[in-house]
Amino acid sequence: MALSDRLWDGLSTVIKMNDRIVTLSGQMNAQQQKIEDLTARVVRLETALEIALAAQGRKRLT
Repeated sequence: MALSDRLWDGLSTVIKMNDRIVTLSGQMNAQQQKIEDLTARVVRLETALEIALAAQGRKRLT
């Protein structure tokens, strides 16, 4: 009986770990999408700033 209890506990632990990994994977994907969105916003802001500076006759930021 003790062996079957240990096997069942081990299987339960693996199932719980799998659920946690699936949850973390979803959270990681959402976080990556937020990072990519912020990166795109920064690129647009840099472009707008460079256009504004060029309109004033100044150099590029780089």
